[in-house]
Amino acid sequence: MADAALRLQNLFEQLLGAPLPVRVRAWDGSQAGPPGTPTLVVRHRRALRRLLFKPGELGLVRAWVAGDLDVEGDLYTALDLLAGLVWERGEDARGLVAALRDPEVRAAVRGLVKLAGPPLPPAPPPEEVRRPRRHLHTRRSDKRAISHHYDVGNDFYELVLGPSMVYSCAYWSAPEAEGGTLETAQRDKLELVCRKLGLKEGQRLLDVGCGWGSMALHAAREHGVSVVGVTLSQEQAAYARKRVADEGLTDRVEIRVQDYRDVADGPYDAISSIGMAEHVGAERYLEYAAGLYRLLKPGGRLLNHQIARRPQQDESSYSVDEFIDSYVFPDGELAPVGTTVTQLERAGFEVRDVESIREHYALTLRRWVTNLESEWEAATRLVSPGRARVWRLYMAASALSFEHNRIGVNQVLAVRTPDSGASGMPLRARTWN
Repeated sequence: MADAALRLQNLFEQLLGAPLPVRVRAWDGSQAGPPGTPTLVVRHRRALRRLLFKPGELGLVRAWVAGDLDVEGDLYTALDLLAGLVWERGEDARGLVAALRDPEVRAAVRGLVKLAGPPLPPAPPPEEVRRPRRHLHTRRSDKRAISHHYDVGNDFYELVLGPSMVYSCAYWSAPEAEGGTLETAQRDKLELVCRKLGLKEGQRLLDVGCGWGSMALHAAREHGVSVVGVTLSQEQAAYARKRVADEGLTDRVEIRVQDYRDVADGPYDAISSIGMAEHVGAERYLEYAAGLYRLLKPGGRLLNHQIARRPQQDESSYSVDEFIDSYVFPDGELAPVGTTVTQLERAGFEVRDVESIREHYALTLRRWVTNLESEWEAATRLVSPGRARVWRLYMAASALSFEHNRIGVNQVLAVRTPDSGASGMPLRARTWN
């Protein structure tokens, strides 16, 4: 039994096709691998069973969520080292799936499962979303997906996001090491959106996917506009309405539980869509863009703030990330920024500016992870330990993905330019007003 860690190391190296860059500790206390590196802890043989049942990324994630698999030491370093092996080989999780389906590899896994004695009792499966893909992005499925992600308790989001309660990429004038703070960076992001939209007192703003109301409150308070914010989350809406009332802005801000497709009281002078379009889906994106176009006045501006993935040589083979889809953003889909721009233009918009703020999201996510880790016991009380582990892994892995340019985030400014061609945009780029 003392050789469990060594056998695990050999198994992982067979799967990865390279030396294991982290240390490994098995359920029997044995250790193997390079010293002075983060340690991959296999707490239970169930982790291997999960891999046999679901080869690849989802099996590993199920083990992580259940607590059968863990990392001691710096999580970012461990993820970077392990993910780096996969990306350097030009593969994604499908390469691990193929390896785990090899009969010899599966036999080695079974041998490790049996190594410590009699069979383990069955473990309860971690929480995840299971639903048929054919029901993507109906009004009902979108409401269910949003509820899964956002209705986990406002107290939990306060812990992770901090006082700003903004769940999207901040805009950092300086990293924390140089005096920047998350609250200042989020305020600056909201102000940047307002300036790009050219908001003026008396105008009407539609905030699509308004979250906990931060954008609506900032625009009304700082720029004197009237705002309608829409969300599908009951918990977000209740929280946002209380904030609006507490700030005495009920005459300027209305928060609705409403699908963006059902908004019918246009035209608006401007529309902000911040971190919402990722939920729309490829099949519905043109409908989304055309709907926002109809809700704008001629000359009105749209600011679309959206995460993007890198394009693939064969876009027909693109598949969603199983971890994200099952545990974090059910039915979420990312598109290359070029696809987003094309769809907005097909809907009639004139795209005037695209700004990548990829590095800013990495800084934001690292701050959220720190917030979560510093309040770990409170987080596990507010949600489940498994849900807290999902968020820690998701945010840390996402930070690395932004840092390594595997995904990005862009602010796309578009105008419903009238037939006259007078866009209302300044002659000098990025002066906005």
